Amino acid sequence: MRMKNVRTLLVFALAATAGIAAAAQSPSLATEGNAWWAHVQYLADDALEGRNVGTPGYEKAVAYVESQFQKLGLKPAGVGGYRQPVQLDSRTLVAEDTKLAMVRDGQELPLVVGQDASLNARGELNGTIDAPMVFVGYGLSIPEAGWDDFAGLDLRGKVAVYVNAFPPVKVPDNVKSHVNSADERWVALKRAGAIGVATIAAPRGGGAGNRGAGTPSPAPTPAATPTPTPTATVSPTTSPAPSPAAGAGRAGGRGPTPVIAVYDRDVNPEAGQVIAMSLTARGAATVFAGTGHTIEEINELVTATKPLPRFEIPGKLRAKATLKREIIASANVVGMIEGSDPVLKNEYVIMSAHLDHTGVGRGANGDTINNGAMDDASGVASVIETARLLKASGVKTKRSVIFLTVTAEEKGLLGSLYFATRPTVPFKQIVADINLDMFLPLYPLKFLEVQGLTESSLGASVTRAAKSQGVEVQTDREPEQNRFIRSDQYSYIQKGIPALAFKFGYEFGSPEETMRKAWVRDIYHKPNDDTSQPVDKEAAALFNRVIMGLLQNVANDPKRPTWNADSFFKRFAK
Repeated sequence: MRMKNVRTLLVFALAATAGIAAAAQSPSLATEGNAWWAHVQYLADDALEGRNVGTPGYEKAVAYVESQFQKLGLKPAGVGGYRQPVQLDSRTLVAEDTKLAMVRDGQELPLVVGQDASLNARGELNGTIDAPMVFVGYGLSIPEAGWDDFAGLDLRGKVAVYVNAFPPVKVPDNVKSHVNSADERWVALKRAGAIGVATIAAPRGGGAGNRGAGTPSPAPTPAATPTPTPTATVSPTTSPAPSPAAGAGRAGGRGPTPVIAVYDRDVNPEAGQVIAMSLTARGAATVFAGTGHTIEEINELVTATKPLPRFEIPGKLRAKATLKREIIASANVVGMIEGSDPVLKNEYVIMSAHLDHTGVGRGANGDTINNGAMDDASGVASVIETARLLKASGVKTKRSVIFLTVTAEEKGLLGSLYFATRPTVPFKQIVADINLDMFLPLYPLKFLEVQGLTESSLGASVTRAAKSQGVEVQTDREPEQNRFIRSDQYSYIQKGIPALAFKFGYEFGSPEETMRKAWVRDIYHKPNDDTSQPVDKEAAALFNRVIMGLLQNVANDPKRPTWNADSFFKRFAK
């Protein structure tokens, strides 16, 4: 592990402060870029150990952003200051206490943990339960496609078994990604009365293009299997993270990986899921015994993209688990520039970025710290610098602008989910979210990729802002990835608030395309996402000017942003 001393942090902090003063006096992109970079250097330094939630490194990051907001003279907009406390629930299953079996005709048929099945701490089971099971095919209800795997089935008090694949229906990518997420699957199943899920992985090549179409619902993986370092799955509201109690700086050998969720059950949509488990092909064969169906039959149908049968499963699942829980105290950081209009100042435009990263991992070449310079120290630095630019302009916007850095994005968008559900300003007065997550200033800013460009009136606002800086906007270069629903902006979108997210764009076949894709392949979520990588600081400064212009356009528009009539996301608007 590399480790820099505390003096380095002090140097970065002083440089950031000096940069604020210098940039306020000069319109130079170089000066502004250096000020932006000083924030990145502090936040991505080894001394912060990857800013994982619940660690001293994350607390240092919170204190840093808090101090920068204070120096800029932002109005505190948290709870009694700049901070909004967010309690997180860290859950770990005790491997040796985990037992699974099918009970039929008074006989217990073991499901060997790690070979037949795995239990995941996303579920709330702490004790023993016997529960009936029902196979629900693909486990999806898609009204847009006239598809309903739950029709005619009684799911009340039962564990729903489904194949983690997408059914043979044609729907837009946005619809597919939304309904196919773990959260939405569970919300639909819970509404139908289910108390848990048991997922079966799709056969290779099966699932109607499931793997390439966005963010499919992940199968719970063996968080309780007796393996040294099991890998849990990411879902929008619960996600694994290295245990804060496990200690920073160690790689591997730390036992089952905890699952992190929002502690407030009224905020966490996965609350009430008693069982979260997955089945291997061998385990599925045991579960399907006596149903008249086999896992081979199911896999053949999935591979052929055909509908699946749905059926009751004889007997009951018997599950035993010991769940260890720990509350993690974390925080969002919230500052505000109050608007000038006597009426519109009570409406709010949010600029957001996530402050956390993934902490310490296994690493490579002796480096175990995932510094998260681009992901997302860069976005937090832009939040600070854009706030400074707006302040330095001396011109107040009509609406108020909130500058927000959130916790636990890497754990499943938890901090933004909490703020969107428990905002520190009236929810109905929030008009837009402008979210920055890993915008990747790797080369000059000629094209700005805008995720959500064609979804709302914000598209016109960002087009004007970019054009004023000589930048051309473009739609998502990889729409099949559906990144629009994969970062913090989605917490607001799901509550009906128009939002945008960004990446540095490129022309197809250009060196810039090669650079960006190479970055994702070789650096994303790895220790080399640090401050030694080449970055175009002046391009980052130009990006900040575009974002400031966007904020001004939205905050000064007499009309609130609205979803376009043909947008899938319009349905969320209340």
